[in-house]
Formats: sequence, structure tokens, C-alpha cells
Amino acid sequence: MESYKVKLKKISTFIFDVDGVFTNGQILLYNDDFLRSFNAKDGYAVQYATKMGYLIFIITGGDSKEVKNGLLNLGVNEVHLKSKDKLTVYTDILKRFSLSNEEVLYMGDDIPDIPVLKKVGIACCPQDAVSEVKNCSDYQSPYNGGQKCVRDVIEQTLKSQGKWMSNKAFNW
Repeated sequence: MESYKVKLKKISTFIFDVDGVFTNGQILLYNDDFLRSFNAKDGYAVQYATKMGYLIFIITGGDSKEVKNGLLNLGVNEVHLKSKDKLTVYTDILKRFSLSNEEVLYMGDDIPDIPVLKKVGIACCPQDAVSEVKNCSDYQSPYNGGQKCVRDVIEQTLKSQGKWMSNKAFNW
């Protein structure tokens, strides 16, 4: 079985859940709206990866146009909201973008993520993911959701492929 670090060299695509991955999982209710907090370092890593040609998708059960717009503004290719069957959405992405499972790194934190985690080339989770997700993950970030776990897997992938701190991303 290939190690996690070896598998990183094949990754061309990142797919993430939102709540519990990009956020710490807390949802605050304010005037009938939900408030979430995102980490700027995760956002920077997403922008950097898209500049380097990686595909990034979001599959979330949440339904926030603000979250969707914010992620699209970072360069995310597609944001799939209200995803009750994440595996169907994942399969559709593979087909439309001619991707193989081995090219995809997925990060999720809870039970609805497990069907996709079992299919992808690299299954990842934040440190504070539920135990069922940890048990089917190739890599568990040392960072909790919303605390740079997204940056962690993006940076590791790009470093393994010699694309971190590239002149191309900075236009130097």
C-alpha cells in the first residue's frame, strides 16, 4: 500500500466539506442568519493552489449563498450546496472533469463524508473529526477544523510536487 506522502504526488484536485473543515463547526445564529468563521491562511492556500492549476471543489450539506460566494471568490471551481448525497455529487465531478479517484484529495469531518472518503485517492480529516471519519482517513491533520487543516493538506501536496513557493504563483 502506498504511503500518504507518495500518494500526494498524484493529486490534481482538492475537494472539501465546509462546516468542521473550513470552519470550526460552530454555527452562530444571528438575526435568523448563520455566522461562520473561516481561517485566512486556509483561504490563501486555496487561492495559491488555484493559481498553480489545481481544481478545487466544495461539497457541503450547508446552504449559504454567502459561503458559496466567498469560496468562489477565492478561486474554487464549484460549490455544491445542500448535498445530501455527497457521493453522487463527487461522481458527477469526476465524470465532468475527466478525473480518476487517485487524483483527488478529499477532506471531511463527519459521517456524511465517509462514502466519498472511501473512494478518493487520499482521504483526509481535521484533528477533531469524528472517530468514524478518522478510522477511514489516510491522513489526519494535526489541526482542527477552521484552524489551518485545509492549508495543511494543500501545502503538503504542493510541496511534494515542487510547486510550493513557486515563482509562477507570485509572478516574480
